Amino acid sequence: MHNSDRRMEDCIKQCQECSDVCQDTLYNHCLEMGGEHAEAQHVKLMTDCIQACVTAAEFMSRNSPHHGALCAACAEICEACAESCDRIGGKEMDRCAEVCRSCAESCREMSKMKKAA
Repeated sequence: MHNSDRRMEDCIKQCQECSDVCQDTLYNHCLEMGGEHAEAQHVKLMTDCIQACVTAAEFMSRNSPHHGALCAACAEICEACAESCDRIGGKEMDRCAEVCRSCAESCREMSKMKKAA
């Protein structure tokens, strides 16, 4: 397995984990907590993050020549989601922010790798 293949496989896993954690946090924590956790802007951002991660993982899984562009967008959205989670704070939100930042970093690497290829 090539190093680039391993990095893509790792990025796919990061995207899947980020999607799962954001979805769990949104539906089983934020919406139940209400207040700032359930503000429209935050909910939309978390939903965008979930969808961006799923889409980026799908593009990479089929080795789409456009996966670099999707990974760049996913990194930007994950970073924004992490900032929103940090703003709200708390154990669950901190975990979500941590996973989002990890995914953002992995996606940034993927987008740069694709541009260099």
